[in-house]
This record gives sequence, C-alpha cells and structure tokens, in this order.
Amino acid sequence: MEEKERKIHYGIVNFERRKHPRVNIDLPIEYSLLPSPVSRPGRALNASEGGLLVYLSEKVEISQVLQLKLFFPSGSELNGIELIAEVAWMDIHLGKDWGDYRCGLRFVDISPEGLNKLKRFLRSLSE
Repeated sequence: MEEKERKIHYGIVNFERRKHPRVNIDLPIEYSLLPSPVSRPGRALNASEGGLLVYLSEKVEISQVLQLKLFFPSGSELNGIELIAEVAWMDIHLGKDWGDYRCGLRFVDISPEGLNKLKRFLRSLSE
C-alpha cells in the first residue's frame, strides 16, 4: 500500500487594500449624474480621504461620474464640500421597500480645501 502524500493547506489572509481608513457616518448628500444638472438626495454611510459608501435612489453604472455635495455638521451649522466621484462598485438593488442602491465612490476631483475640511471632520469623529 502506497503511503499518501501529506498535503499542506495554506489559507488566504484578506488584508485591507484601502489606502485610507473608513469612518462610519450617516450624512446627507446631493448628487447628479454627469452631465445632467438634476440633483437628487442620497446618504453617505462611511467615508475616507479617498471615497464614500453611499446609498443612491437610482441605479448607476460602474465608472459613471457623479457630481456630489456632502453635507456635514460643523459646530452649529451644516457645511458641505463639493467633489467629483466615480462609481467604483455597486451592490444589487436592496428591494423596492428600501428604494436604495448601495455603491462605493472614489474621489476623482476634490479641492485641497474640501479635502482638508473632510480630513478635519473625519479626525473629529475618531477622537
């Protein structure tokens, strides 16, 4: 009887590939699918210095470009930053009762002032 070779199994470790850590938020956004000027409401559920996880009211395509305004509280007033983002991924529709599509956005154009404002806001949440 031949001795069976012993196989060694190696597992796969899933390391975080993001450059920037994500921070959980729940903030309103307004977005428009470029080149359309019509803006629609949405929600941002997490953010980093490089992108957002958002819920949108309509289906978008991967690589689609959106103009977006993210609103966040600063003291007693609501401030916002404007940016251009690209759809990096999209989940399936969550059902008509949800009315939302979940997708990940990657920033493609954000002003240095807007990025600094976002960084300060995210730091304030993690302190």
